[in-house]
Amino acid sequence: MKEGRKPEPTGSVIDTQSVKTSTNVPVTSQGTDAAKKIVGRKRGILTDTIGLLLAVTVTAASLSENAVGIQLLDQAKKTYPTISKSWVDTGFKNAVIEHGANLGIDVEVVNRNPGVRGFHVVKRRWVVERSIGWIMLHRRLARDYETLTASSEAMIHVASIDNLAKRITDENTPTWRGTY
Repeated sequence: MKEGRKPEPTGSVIDTQSVKTSTNVPVTSQGTDAAKKIVGRKRGILTDTIGLLLAVTVTAASLSENAVGIQLLDQAKKTYPTISKSWVDTGFKNAVIEHGANLGIDVEVVNRNPGVRGFHVVKRRWVVERSIGWIMLHRRLARDYETLTASSEAMIHVASIDNLAKRITDENTPTWRGTY
């Protein structure tokens, strides 16, 4: 409402992040993300168009982006039936697009500009990237320490609630930076 939008989301953005795990995480819930060469878990998040968390899943890092994307679309459509559009990066293939179509969600793959090197803002994708950055500001989420994937998902929800509270109140939590 503060952003001048309807309360029910109609658009969403999906992304995944592979993170290393600590030594107490069961090997059965870990995997290797071959593309990023990370042994650990994969976090998948689905946000609305202003970056608020709508769905989250944590799996072994070896699971494909498509499998994670399908789980996120199912979760989001069940909770937010008004979602009709979703943007993803090129890591998501036809399986997510087809599954989205079956759910009534138009899934659009957003490509990077191949002529630009380094960081640049990519249409709609920057929103979910920013949300992942906000999540990573919480020390407990810099690595996956949780034994259960459900606990990892809960920690992501807690971090998102903290970020939402800051946005609603326009307050910032004091940090150690600048305190000599």
